[in-house]
Amino acid sequence: MKEKKQPRRKNRNHTPPTQQPTQAVRPEKFVGIENPSLNRAARTGQPTEDELLFQRARLRQPQPVNPDLAAFTREDPWRVLQITSEFVYGINALAEIGAGICIFGSARTPSRHPMYHAARDLGRRLAKAGFSVITGGGPGIMEAANRGAREAGGVSVGCNIELPHEQPINSYVDIAVNFRYFFVRKTMFVKYAEGFVLFPGGFGTLDEMFEALQLIQTDKLDRFPVLLFGKSYWRGLLNWLRKQSLAANYISPIDLDLLRITDSTEETCQLLLEAYQTEAWKKPRKPEQRADGQEA
Repeated sequence: MKEKKQPRRKNRNHTPPTQQPTQAVRPEKFVGIENPSLNRAARTGQPTEDELLFQRARLRQPQPVNPDLAAFTREDPWRVLQITSEFVYGINALAEIGAGICIFGSARTPSRHPMYHAARDLGRRLAKAGFSVITGGGPGIMEAANRGAREAGGVSVGCNIELPHEQPINSYVDIAVNFRYFFVRKTMFVKYAEGFVLFPGGFGTLDEMFEALQLIQTDKLDRFPVLLFGKSYWRGLLNWLRKQSLAANYISPIDLDLLRITDSTEETCQLLLEAYQTEAWKKPRKPEQRADGQEA
């Protein structure tokens, strides 16, 4: 008879090679180059910047909220950071906009007004032509333009602004960007626009128009179409510019050429499309003059 093999007993004291006790590693002394600026805290005994960041003023008695702790956020150095962050936020939100047209006009225009219907039709036409429609995101003409773009399946952008009175964003905006500073918002309008269309409006509409004209006139901005929609509304302003500003030599005849007036949404869309495709509105830069009067 064959002898039965006895099962091998496990050695409780045996440790597999991979589980051998790890010998303590004696660390080597690191010899590096002295870094006086980074190691200032260690040399002087002062707290590190991380320690300072986490430090806060403590109140004698616990309070859930104390506005005085946030007083520094209402001072100019902190406000500069808020402005910077608003620029970053706006650029990030609008960076993918290809060709955009800004439409301005009164927020007080009712939905039954002919100008509301015209702005809605223009928004629709521009969207079909491949433009994004950019407005201030509010009611009136802004709502109409956003509405037309949405109905045509286009991209509808609203750049809203904080005001003393509440201004909700209209319900036809696809990309909503909110601003607290007017000049940041105005920068976004100019940066992402291939043209301005101005419907009848008040100071805000006039402000957008004259700002664009000034930037184009001073060569800060490539020339693009600035179209005034509604001849009966804008004709008086153009006549005044001719009779007063131009007659007094405060502006040049070529400056008035920056404006085009129309009553047709079809013509408006066509002008914008042609200007974008041909860049006919852009004027060549003036050649620099050397000290001897010759062109550089």
